Amino acid sequence: MLSFVLRRFISMIVTLWLIITLTFFLMHAVPGSPFEKEGKALNEAVAANLNAYYNLDKPLLVQYGLYLQKLVQFDLGPSIANSSDTVNKMIARGFPVSFQLGLISVVFAIVAGIALGVIAALRHNRLIDYLAMIIAVIGISVPSFVVASLLIKYLAVEWKLLPTATWGTWQHVIMPALALAFGPIAIIARLTRTNMLEVLTQEYIETARAKGLSPATIVLKHALRNAILPVVTLLGALIANVLTGSFVIEKIFAIPGMGKYFVAGINNRDYSVIMGTTVFYSALLIFLMFVVDVLYGIIDPRIKLHRKESEG
Repeated sequence: MLSFVLRRFISMIVTLWLIITLTFFLMHAVPGSPFEKEGKALNEAVAANLNAYYNLDKPLLVQYGLYLQKLVQFDLGPSIANSSDTVNKMIARGFPVSFQLGLISVVFAIVAGIALGVIAALRHNRLIDYLAMIIAVIGISVPSFVVASLLIKYLAVEWKLLPTATWGTWQHVIMPALALAFGPIAIIARLTRTNMLEVLTQEYIETARAKGLSPATIVLKHALRNAILPVVTLLGALIANVLTGSFVIEKIFAIPGMGKYFVAGINNRDYSVIMGTTVFYSALLIFLMFVVDVLYGIIDPRIKLHRKESEG
């Protein structure tokens, strides 16, 4: 187990370095200057001073080395669009909001998706099963921003049940969380249903039934654990999907999270903000994938056995 964790950790560091390197050179390959506004170039002297201040006048490899040096010190640099602000401060302000929204969405998606999948499996080939799978297909097919628009139209504008936008109370969380969770709910529901149908045909389930155990005990104690194991492997991708998808949702609902700064950074061609946000989220998501891999090995003993056989 220790050797597996060490290998995954090294792989995590290498992957993050590759993302940082690729993002850095791609950003600097984009034509134009971050100081050009709507096609209007600055005075040459002013532009030269700004380039010198942000080290943009140095050779590209030197800039890359300086950027890595700052990253090691956890310094993501100043915002080019607003020199009085830094990327670190933006993340400190915006990420707690994005994290709160993402966490609520992920928890809701897991609970609702597993519940829907289990109910569909237990009522296989009945009306509720068909309805659940119709919901799942719609959830997979419809983008989150379309769901968000529909929620605003009906829940906020027409029925006036919830506030339209901004952030601050529990009512403001409901619509963006639903919009973010709708797609993951569909994926988890389909996966749980498929696995539950397979698990319910296993011999140990038949043995449990023969012993006279109640259906609730069989499902909750014996079937559900094995049925949701594949869902654990999906958690890393699910969290990544929710966190990155929240940028668009945050913009739609005027939520003061990371999406606000990232979209503004793109509009302003703010290299520091775009790079800093990309590096921060890449590091976070790679770490979460690492944690999910380790947890899956702990939860499922078969993974440990497979590793021992492969190492032997």
